[in-house]
Amino acid sequence: MNSDTMVKRTRNQEKIGGQPWLQAMAFGFFATAAMAFGGPALAQGPVAQTQLSGAVIFMFHRFGEDGVPSTNIRLEQFQAHLAELNSGGYTVMGLPEIVQAMGDDQPLPDRTVGLTIDDAFLSAYTEAWPALREAGFPVTVFVSTDVVDAGGAQYMNWDQIRDLAAQGVTIGAHSASHLHMIGPSMDQITGEIERSNSRFQAELGFTPTLFAYPYGEMSLAVRDVVIGAGFVAAFGQHSGVAEAGLDRFYLPRFSLNEQYGALSRFTLAANALPLGAREIVPAEPALTSNPPAFGFTVSEVIGPIDQINCFASHESTPARLERLGARRFEVRLQTPFPAGLGRFNCTAPADDGRWRWFGMQFYIPAP
Repeated sequence: MNSDTMVKRTRNQEKIGGQPWLQAMAFGFFATAAMAFGGPALAQGPVAQTQLSGAVIFMFHRFGEDGVPSTNIRLEQFQAHLAELNSGGYTVMGLPEIVQAMGDDQPLPDRTVGLTIDDAFLSAYTEAWPALREAGFPVTVFVSTDVVDAGGAQYMNWDQIRDLAAQGVTIGAHSASHLHMIGPSMDQITGEIERSNSRFQAELGFTPTLFAYPYGEMSLAVRDVVIGAGFVAAFGQHSGVAEAGLDRFYLPRFSLNEQYGALSRFTLAANALPLGAREIVPAEPALTSNPPAFGFTVSEVIGPIDQINCFASHESTPARLERLGARRFEVRLQTPFPAGLGRFNCTAPADDGRWRWFGMQFYIPAP
């Protein structure tokens, strides 16, 4: 089985109907606010579905490891996710294939799903991979090489990573030391990636083409280093649907853990559609102004946009939206983001009880 070309298609799914609220959506590991559809709508009626395609990419870390709920998914939750994917009209694709299709501007099947695992914890090998292999689902594992070299009992070793690669699992890069990538110099970040690539070449005989930012932290300068290192795509930890119109070096992933791993949330996210956000500001995820003047234009491809809400990770009520013309939206926060990581999630109803979904993550320096 080669995950670079593997596609697993499943049967038609029943519609998700009767969802008056979009509940308790994770903003990654730092989620604090429940996202509920309510509050003032800009207009009435659903957003018509069109041909704008995308992929929902999920991110896992640990499997069946009690005591670390922020990064763990319970095994019964994971089995429920796989059963849903097996029974629900999804196309589960390898991450390289998804990236290739977006790069070639080729449409993806409706309900395309990609699966990723960060950090190479041992439970990904002992618990997740046997279940994924049995289901026939491709997966990408993002590896920080220093932690593997250190030989910690909770991580895979190189023999196990080689075994995964031999069985068709895509191996991605995750820096050498799982570095916070905002703060260090670009020389240090370049050195991290070079050291990581050197270890991959020595142990696996190749260097990965996909990169995941540790903690989802990215700046435009860091992005340039990642591009310069030869990666073809990179991934954050913010919610949303990956699609060709977004930055291929900061693609979203839905984070799953014990708190945000319920089947209802998984199914809601797996059925999400692109919002078609374009002309996104600020372009720099490492903020220099707080609160940011966040805004975006909705692509004309998806047709009329009649209702939209945006939520910030530190506020419990919808942010105030200003609509500039037919398709431009500016988001106004009540309060600045606290230092650390902050997220926006913007959603709009589509046909058949599904939701269009766009998110961004920002890094906010301490004052």
